[in-house]
Amino acid sequence: MVIRIGIINVSDRASKGIYEDTPGITIAATITEYLKSAWEKEYAVIPDEQHLIEETMISMADQKGCCLIITSGGTGPAKRDVTPEATEAVCDKMLPGFGELMRAKSLTYVPTAILSRQTAGIRNKTLIVNLPGKPKAIRQCLDAVFPAIPYCIDLLEGPYIVCNENVIQAFRPQNA
Repeated sequence: MVIRIGIINVSDRASKGIYEDTPGITIAATITEYLKSAWEKEYAVIPDEQHLIEETMISMADQKGCCLIITSGGTGPAKRDVTPEATEAVCDKMLPGFGELMRAKSLTYVPTAILSRQTAGIRNKTLIVNLPGKPKAIRQCLDAVFPAIPYCIDLLEGPYIVCNENVIQAFRPQNA
């Protein structure tokens, strides 16, 4: 079974081709390093428009069957940063621990991490995780939270994800 993972870069400038989509490329490369399981991506680069973010998440979760959607960008305090609002609008449950851990990790690198509003939530059987937009921060945040992602997807009755243990170790309780 091939695992489907959605990657959404929320960026006005990247969506217009003003600069390269390095955040999305970073997420895809990181997931490829992390996983032994076969996976394929659903991919989108869209502007910071809440309705477009919501529509893209809903499509990836409900129509395209992604068990995991990872977004980058739109998590700051600026007026057009609306990714967390879009995530909350489409999710049934929020998982604030993801954002708490990502901010704590990021604070070891930059004091402005307190401005970030990363979060995560569940839409039906899909886990949605919001990451910052900077490639270096993307990797730092994914390294922090990814060990919990395979078990979360297990709990959502999604596909069993096998990680490359030389790169990242998934945590699953012994009796799970």
